[in-house]
Amino acid sequence: MNIIDNLSKNLKEVTGMNNEYFVLIVVSLIVFIGVKVINKIINKIYRLDEHSGKNMFTFRERTNIFANIIIVILLFSIWEGHLKNIVTIISFVAGATTLAIREVILNLTAGLYIKMSKPFKVEDRIEIDNIKGDVVLISALSFKVLELKDRLNGEQSSGIIVNIPNSKIFSNSLKNYTTAFKYIWSELVIPVSIDSDINKTKKILYKVVNHNEVIKAIPKKMDKAIDEAKGQYRIYYNNLKPIIYTEYKDNHIEFTIRFLVHPKKERNVTNDLWENILEYNKLGVINLYKA
Repeated sequence: MNIIDNLSKNLKEVTGMNNEYFVLIVVSLIVFIGVKVINKIINKIYRLDEHSGKNMFTFRERTNIFANIIIVILLFSIWEGHLKNIVTIISFVAGATTLAIREVILNLTAGLYIKMSKPFKVEDRIEIDNIKGDVVLISALSFKVLELKDRLNGEQSSGIIVNIPNSKIFSNSLKNYTTAFKYIWSELVIPVSIDSDINKTKKILYKVVNHNEVIKAIPKKMDKAIDEAKGQYRIYYNNLKPIIYTEYKDNHIEFTIRFLVHPKKERNVTNDLWENILEYNKLGVINLYKA
């Protein structure tokens, strides 16, 4: 390519460098940095045009892929006369870095598997290798999740983005909380005093859970969700309505409310249920157990 040849020639004249490979390396760096800078400028201009976050994410992903293709083409044109020597060097380096290359190949293979079989996608809530979070990016070598705290801390976002090698999907069990059947069974344990009226307390708890707006809306979406799940997995549920179990403890009674909820709404629903239950306790209708 004339532009590349002229750049190499001018670089030799300006710097006085005669080592051909050194010149090619410098030219390659200039091309690489130049394309990346142009790509970043394009993304910034697009962002200033006030596009939504999701559109911005898609646009950035596509421009990054296009920029990488351009870089590969330009680098090939720069080094095309020295490919034989490059292959020899790469073969030598590969022999010394077998383990590193093995990891790269494994991650690339896993990345291809993720793209084709789609065990998860961006925005899915997953758990793998004891890390739970919402997927925010999937790339050729790794994927990133926005980490969530444990259930005791309400599974709220920690604000930490964790980079996970794609190969982890081959060596660890994967839990996907939002694919196929998009709801989870959540349980809320309510301890009440031993002298509580069981039937009355249970009726009030059913009233609380059945009047929750989020839980109330789920049955309307459930038929479609189950049909979609049945198309991929053997998933069957006989009862999809909230249910309350009673259990006797040493010095109190525990009611366990079991209900369906979208995993990303679980914390808010649990909060609403507790606020209503505490209000009934304040009125003396429910007698919560005090240890």
